[in-house]
Amino acid sequence: MTIKKAIGKLHLWLGLGSGLVVFIVSLTGAIFTFQDEIRDATEPWRKVEIQATAPLLPSRLQAAALARHPGVKAATTWVTYYGARRSATVFFTDPAGTPTQVYLNPYTGRVLCEQDLRRHFFSIVQAIHMTLLLPEAVAKWAVGGSVIIFVVMLGTGLVLWWPKRRQERRQRFTIKWGARWRRINYDLHNVLGFYIASIGLVLALTGLFMIFPWLLDSAMLVANGGRAYPQEKAVAKVDTLQAVTAAAQPLPDVIYRTVQRRSPGAEMVLIGPAGTGKDPAYCWAYQRALHYYHRDEYAFHPVSGQVLQARFHAGRSNGGKLSDMNYDLHTGQILGLGGKIVAFLASLISASLPVTGTLLWWGRRNKKAKPKARTSAPISA
Repeated sequence: MTIKKAIGKLHLWLGLGSGLVVFIVSLTGAIFTFQDEIRDATEPWRKVEIQATAPLLPSRLQAAALARHPGVKAATTWVTYYGARRSATVFFTDPAGTPTQVYLNPYTGRVLCEQDLRRHFFSIVQAIHMTLLLPEAVAKWAVGGSVIIFVVMLGTGLVLWWPKRRQERRQRFTIKWGARWRRINYDLHNVLGFYIASIGLVLALTGLFMIFPWLLDSAMLVANGGRAYPQEKAVAKVDTLQAVTAAAQPLPDVIYRTVQRRSPGAEMVLIGPAGTGKDPAYCWAYQRALHYYHRDEYAFHPVSGQVLQARFHAGRSNGGKLSDMNYDLHTGQILGLGGKIVAFLASLISASLPVTGTLLWWGRRNKKAKPKARTSAPISA
């Protein structure tokens, strides 16, 4: 058996083994790509009219959101400001275990909508994309393993695609639409697979970085030229033995005002739960709403509101910036609408590859099993 035939066998059996998972993950990824644009068009409560007054403080928004949920403590909620033209949100999990997102007008505190995220379409799509609705421990290897196989298949596919002779190169770049369906299917698998190989590799690797943090750490080390930046991974700690004076205002309000002052250009501000008094309270300030690359990170004392740690985007290493841009790379939005279109098409084609590949294998299998036609008339009795 030649090396190319061995690679072909590897490509075939890995594809048949992982095809269903790759199809589901790629298709749900394609659907999720434009979730913000679709939701903006179908959920009017996501946007508000700009007003001359400043947005309300987080404690006011928490009180308005929890008025109908007296069993939920404000200290367990997440508050997010999305900029002047968008509603603010308060996220929490109620005592029954229901993840709830409340949309509010940031200027008046009026509740605009309340969503049970277990029944929200894009939340379900995201859950299928990330876990296939399996337990986390199982999903990590079912999804992660299949994506790793997909990366291997991109490499073996390029080897199989590579033309032996120069005169064959042109046909490897085009689909022969006038041919029989078997040839069209063959071209769809090979030609489209070649065109999306590089984009598919980026989407696959950025997805693997979310599943396996050690892979992201390795990529960061490469981006930093082998140099480590331990300060970027240092975890803020609360000295529980030190006596501190409690903040004169609600902790979320102290955090919000501090971040507004120290990151004045931030459009989106995400304030995490206040904590138990033993762990820091965290806040993230993003330069653009719904974009997660350019951000500043803060850790606060859960009692006094003192800044324990502040990391700014400008001071991040190349590896740190690569880590920060991972989600935006994965969804294509790092390049705006054009990047999303490319990511959508690449995901859709990735979903088609297991289908066209299976049809290709099935057609060849049936062709081999088909009996040869008789070359002479049967002998009569």
